[in-house]
Amino acid sequence: MITSLSIKNYALIEKLTIDFSSGFSIITGETGAGKSIILGALGLVLG
Repeated sequence: MITSLSIKNYALIEKLTIDFSSGFSIITGETGAGKSIILGALGLVLG
């Protein structure tokens, strides 16, 4: 299970750390907030 995600200098994200708690996690936000960028970074890590 992924417990945290750190992103540095990827697309529009300069520096970001997300700590996931156990269970189900949801990423929400306004249009253009970077949700797809975060999922893209996860895709690069997980293949």
